[in-house]
Amino acid sequence: MNKFMKVATELSEDNLKTKVGGPFGACVVKNGKIIGKGSNHVLKNNDPTAHAEIMAIRDACKTLKSYDLSDCILYTSCYPCPMCLSATIWANIKTVYYGNTKEDASDIGFRDEHIYEFIDKLEDNKIDNSVLKLKSIDREKTIKAFDEFKENENSTIY
Repeated sequence: MNKFMKVATELSEDNLKTKVGGPFGACVVKNGKIIGKGSNHVLKNNDPTAHAEIMAIRDACKTLKSYDLSDCILYTSCYPCPMCLSATIWANIKTVYYGNTKEDASDIGFRDEHIYEFIDKLEDNKIDNSVLKLKSIDREKTIKAFDEFKENENSTIY
């Protein structure tokens, strides 16, 4: 077994004993060294974003004192949910190794499929309002901060 996937798996298995969240574990690796670890803490933290991948990314960012995890690799016990996929992309991680599939997660009761379907419908502009209502309002006011950001030469893009 890959040594980094073994760590992610052990974090997942340890989480079964703690009941702080689901059976998910992840670690972030840079230059062959683990720089961040995480397990699912949704229940303990009362935080629906406290997934293993997010926790590992947060830990790695603290370690590096950077929001940019370029040249890092994510190892996770399960295929990342849409939120975790997005966080991985935002962190500039380009490679993810995962153990269990999204179908495996569904088989134990984790409900990601409706999110994938919702995202697919966004592209076709056929939003399922029973999942989430998305409506643009007051853009003429909210755009002002964006315009100021764009015009400020000291703005940092991340």
